[in-house]
Amino acid sequence: MGLHSCLELHNCTQNRNLNTLRLALAEFFGTLVLVATVVGSGIMGTQMSSDPGVALLINTLSTIFVLALLILILGPISGAHFNPAVTLVMWAKKLQPGTHVLPYVIAQVAGAIGGAILANVMFDQAPIQIATTERVSPGLFIGEIVATAGLLVVILVFIARDQARFVPFAVAAWIGSAYFFTSSTSFANPAVTIGRVFSDSFAGIAPASVGPFVLAQLIGAALGAVLAWAIINSTNKKENHVG
Repeated sequence: MGLHSCLELHNCTQNRNLNTLRLALAEFFGTLVLVATVVGSGIMGTQMSSDPGVALLINTLSTIFVLALLILILGPISGAHFNPAVTLVMWAKKLQPGTHVLPYVIAQVAGAIGGAILANVMFDQAPIQIATTERVSPGLFIGEIVATAGLLVVILVFIARDQARFVPFAVAAWIGSAYFFTSSTSFANPAVTIGRVFSDSFAGIAPASVGPFVLAQLIGAALGAVLAWAIINSTNKKENHVG
């Protein structure tokens, strides 16, 4: 291999690394803002009202608005996953390069932890806390499976229909609905779950509850991928039959 070829290979490798870093940074920023919103609005909700329903409504509205905005802004850059379960499914579906998986997951988890700390600081609380809210029960486990499965179905079906432009609004709508109809209030995200450990607030989750939640989310993600495939395949067969 000549010197020119070596230099080209080196430059290509550098460019790929810089691009991966840029994408990971977008995932870090998006997840940080998302968790800062989830935790911060939870703290604000409990400060504004002693009614848990009102606090949950404040938490939900803030989350769905910022989630839609973040996907709109960062979707064209990194895909706006903000979620290891989504990243893993995208990779399994060959919609995401394998080289991006680890940087994305690290960035998402780091961003989630940073977002919780940022929310704590904004509300004059101790920067690093450990949540004490236990969230372990069969119903919560099932709720997280449902929330995460539905999230993946929404994303994958819209992508398969070449309607990715609707994903920001569809994802926000699903998460907002699932806040109220699932027993777990729809974490649906391993990174967000880990981040919420670091704020002992309305949105917090105790470390002992993280394992079951993440397991449920991964099961839900796999189930959602299968359900989306079945829906897409069934739709394609129907269209071909009609044609």
